[in-house]
Amino acid sequence: MDRGGPSRTALATAYGRAYHQIADHPRILTDPVVASLIGATADELANSAEPTEDRPGSGSTYRPRRLFFAARARFAEDRIAAAAATGVRQVVILGAGLDTFAYRNPHPGLRVFEVDHPATQEWKRDRLDEAAIDIPQSLTFVPVDFETDLLATGLASAGFSRTDPAVFVWLGVVFYLTPAAVQKTLTYIAGQAQPSEVIFDYLQPADTDEDRQQLQERETRVAAAGEPWFSYFTPADIAAQLRLLGFTAIEDYSAAQLIDSYIDGPGEFQNRTPHALRASRILRAGH
Repeated sequence: MDRGGPSRTALATAYGRAYHQIADHPRILTDPVVASLIGATADELANSAEPTEDRPGSGSTYRPRRLFFAARARFAEDRIAAAAATGVRQVVILGAGLDTFAYRNPHPGLRVFEVDHPATQEWKRDRLDEAAIDIPQSLTFVPVDFETDLLATGLASAGFSRTDPAVFVWLGVVFYLTPAAVQKTLTYIAGQAQPSEVIFDYLQPADTDEDRQQLQERETRVAAAGEPWFSYFTPADIAAQLRLLGFTAIEDYSAAQLIDSYIDGPGEFQNRTPHALRASRILRAGH
């Protein structure tokens, strides 16, 4: 990550969500804030060349990938809505990057804690100011450098309550952490007052030579950009780890399953899942 701002992947993800607003109909996720946040005009988005699987470019506007960016955010926000309806009043967005839920939060009384590296938050707050996007009173920024700071300490100092239920959203982060760091964070979440839940996406190992080659090429590209991947999990292994921590309600979907659940008509990706989606999965675990 560039210590002067967000990571390249955070910017690419935000750009993909912005492009989704004009390129895909019906939308999976409606986000009127993200384009302003990244400073992309409607004309700039409209003039973007749509990459293909053979010529993916940056990858952020390649359709399967941007649909997953939209779908995983929609899935998390749907879970937040369901929890808020039962009285949950805390949401923690881990590695918030350029997430915009807090600025579109429709749930009265719901507090949002954005946890991220201090430099990323400083850049984001500058962009919010430049774009005249109001920071709601329900939002609390929690600057945490995971290399030197403790998540528990940062959240406690920000007024987060460990004795009240919460939803933890952890998107686009897990594969950049070591398995030990993932375990540490999940252990912290497991200690939250019930009923609480976590939503996160992860990468599964490839199981064919073709997929292994494609995944290795992607891994090499992100490593060259200074953002290497450190962890992969099989669905069985991550489920076993979560059950040992006390999570009892686990839902796990492939990226293709998640996207197709939000698109009317026959599943677009079930019979031919693009390489860009084959490793990605998203999971909800509650207790």
